Amino acid sequence: MDKLLIRGGRPLAGEVRISGAKNAALPELCAALLTDEPMTLQNIPRLQDVATMLKLIRNMGVTAEFRSDNSVLIDSKELHFPEAPYEMVKTMRASVLALGPLLARFGEATVSLPGGCAIGSRPVDQHIKGLQTMGAEIVVEHGYMIAKLPKGRERLKGASITTDMITVTGTENFMMAASLAEGETVLENAAQEPEITDLGEMLIAMGAKIEGHGTSRIRIQGVDKLHGATHRVVSDRIEAGTFLCAVAATGGDVFVRDARADHLGAVIDLLRAAGAEIQAVEGGIRVRASGRLKAQSFRTTEYPGFPTDMQAQFMALNIISEGPAEVTETIFENRFMHVNEMVRLGARIQVDGKVAVSEGVERLSGATVMATDLRASASLVIAGLVADGETLVDRIYHLDRGYEQMEHKLRQLGADIERIK
Repeated sequence: MDKLLIRGGRPLAGEVRISGAKNAALPELCAALLTDEPMTLQNIPRLQDVATMLKLIRNMGVTAEFRSDNSVLIDSKELHFPEAPYEMVKTMRASVLALGPLLARFGEATVSLPGGCAIGSRPVDQHIKGLQTMGAEIVVEHGYMIAKLPKGRERLKGASITTDMITVTGTENFMMAASLAEGETVLENAAQEPEITDLGEMLIAMGAKIEGHGTSRIRIQGVDKLHGATHRVVSDRIEAGTFLCAVAATGGDVFVRDARADHLGAVIDLLRAAGAEIQAVEGGIRVRASGRLKAQSFRTTEYPGFPTDMQAQFMALNIISEGPAEVTETIFENRFMHVNEMVRLGARIQVDGKVAVSEGVERLSGATVMATDLRASASLVIAGLVADGETLVDRIYHLDRGYEQMEHKLRQLGADIERIK
């Protein structure tokens, strides 16, 4: 099992390029299943979750060629097996995104209940209820969601769907399914993340009729058929935010190429309040920091609020900043698992339910720590970059699920970090 060895204490300087967004690439790979014509997706990140998704759709009979320029050519004309088996989806929750496209195009789908990071309950009941509203018959048996259209019906039907909670993957599933449904679908309480907007733009390029993507109310007018297209995946705002926090914690001066300041408003506001200098410039974001920053309290919430996927990384900054800070996690109930590992490095943190209170320390000391999920692993890397001596981060397969060559990018910025096989 690979590990990362980090010798801390070096400020970061130079330029780093942000990869395509994992959370946009995964639904867009599934959206390519909606057409029998070739699709080209550009700026696809080389990540473990992407490899898993490609393996999944290839198992269905899809041809998917990952090219050297990080584009993927997908041809699902010969798709003959509309099923996502457990063995292929047990490590990745995004597999549920195959349900809507397969059901919309083929009138049937069998998708295993998904796995993924152990950060709390992420139920799929919203997906099931929404697709049932569109006329699907869905049962859950033996760990699988088995969906089909009623006898005599050839297409899903448009409907008004209001979810009980804001769900990103639910919104994406409904958008994809509704693109080929009969009539109009209106999504209320829809997720507003930039990845939703990006998926909408891809579907429109394929011939879909969508309005309001990126707002809480999305209207989709179903069409008979979608066609092939070329689409470039939006840059990864969470990877960008992670590098902003790393520079703020270690000090230095870095140009984060392809980072989108308009996608990181809540994170940038908090970093500026902490004392970091953040400047939106042509082609990306410049971040500079020196000296000890001021710890910031915050509360995670749905976009455009502070993202839960940035909570652990910002906490890594708080624990070495000046003063106390209170972090409230409202999205996932188990997303403080990195706290115990940070304490091993010398952090002072107390957790009470959904709230973690930290008191900044002047120094951390290197130790062996264990990654528990994707974003926790990134936070431990940041802490290791700051800590005195050597930090060994174990179980970094979590990191590889969502960060493309993170250690190489950090090394280019001057970090002393290496992967141990």
